[in-house]
Amino acid sequence: MAPDLYIPSCIREPAHPFHPPPLGKPLRIQIEGPLVSVKKLLPDTPWHVRYIPTSFPQPAGPLLARLTYEKIYGHPVRRDVEGDLVVRDEYLGWVREVRPRNEIDYYGVTFDHLVPADDPNPEVLQININEMDDDEGAYANKYLPFAVDWREFTGKRILAVPRCCQLRKGTTDQLRINDGVHRRDRRKEEEEEALGGDELQESEAVAEA
Repeated sequence: MAPDLYIPSCIREPAHPFHPPPLGKPLRIQIEGPLVSVKKLLPDTPWHVRYIPTSFPQPAGPLLARLTYEKIYGHPVRRDVEGDLVVRDEYLGWVREVRPRNEIDYYGVTFDHLVPADDPNPEVLQININEMDDDEGAYANKYLPFAVDWREFTGKRILAVPRCCQLRKGTTDQLRINDGVHRRDRRKEEEEEALGGDELQESEAVAEA
């Protein structure tokens, strides 16, 4: 059985307005963390990282986005609400020591909630997954402003902490996350243009034949 994704209540007083966010608030959300933790959450999900460029999104992307949505908002994705959850980008942390580059050790997915298509710079919510088993919570206790007992998590829960409850301020989160989406969109446009050119060449070749 997969462990539960656990997002604790906000430690700030008053609570940060995005922890949790209002259901009707347009928001771009990114959740990321060590691949070992993501695999625990989604144990039967395949990964397609053998060849570059990889397919987008990874099978885990929509699943992790949906799981995060449910934990944030407390209910399943509303399929009858346009734009309730739209996967926009993902991050693959490649292991640099491996050649050829076909192994990752970190993964993140970015999804939109009610973000208008013409909004180039929506507000963002950054969430980081903390792996406990490898170091018995040492990393989490070093970089989080609250104490964590790893024994309360191992085999049972995966800790995911919004930026407002981390020591890092995240001053560049909005720029970084939105830039990632813009790059993904440009890449998609370039691929579609290239595909259109290939199809045109094929049709011309058929006509000439």
